[in-house]
Amino acid sequence: MFRDRQEAGQMLAFELAKLTLQDPIVMALPRGGVPVAVEVAKTLQTRLDLILVRKVGAPGNPELAVAAIVDGDPPDVVLNREIVETYGLGDDALRARIAKERPELARLRMAYRGGEAPLPVDGKTVIIVDDGAATGTTMKAAIRALKRRSPRKIIAALPVSPPDTATELAQEADLVICLSQPARFRALSYYYMSFPQLTDRDVLDAMNMVAQSGPVAGSGNGKQPGARSARARREADTKE
Repeated sequence: MFRDRQEAGQMLAFELAKLTLQDPIVMALPRGGVPVAVEVAKTLQTRLDLILVRKVGAPGNPELAVAAIVDGDPPDVVLNREIVETYGLGDDALRARIAKERPELARLRMAYRGGEAPLPVDGKTVIIVDDGAATGTTMKAAIRALKRRSPRKIIAALPVSPPDTATELAQEADLVICLSQPARFRALSYYYMSFPQLTDRDVLDAMNMVAQSGPVAGSGNGKQPGARSARARREADTKE
């Protein structure tokens, strides 16, 4: 059991620091992955960015993903073909469900980035970080989308997940670092002594804190992913 997300991030960072990583960059899955990733980026002294993923739910079952939209230029759509076929979704129906989720992805992009582009990952060792995974759907979507952007290597880094999820992720990523793989997986919160629900404000505060600490989170153009415009800050606040 982890004390909190910060401790989980420090423990992940300890394991990752044992590896020889060429030109690493840390990508956090918000919201819960951000405080974990902050600790990883600080320890590895590398850049930190967000990878925004919006799940596209199945008809009548929004928690079951038929697809996911991953933010980028342009955004990537990753299909869960088995679920699409199970629900018999045609192209038009699928496009309609994807289109319905695009505004929320755009809102997150503006709230978290203020319109700035994500850091490039081509030729980088990308470490995707979350606070845990039950089914791994979001992590899989992120991995598949990033593969299209020519990274050197992709590492999935998680404090906890079921063994079968870790195995599935290992088929997607070049390497999976998962600290705990309980056979009888419970709700993710069970594995943390402190596991508060995070808000957009928490994500922004964490990214701004890293940005203000110096070049660790810096992008190539000198801008920081967490440093947003005042307008973006106000828009995010109104959504809380």
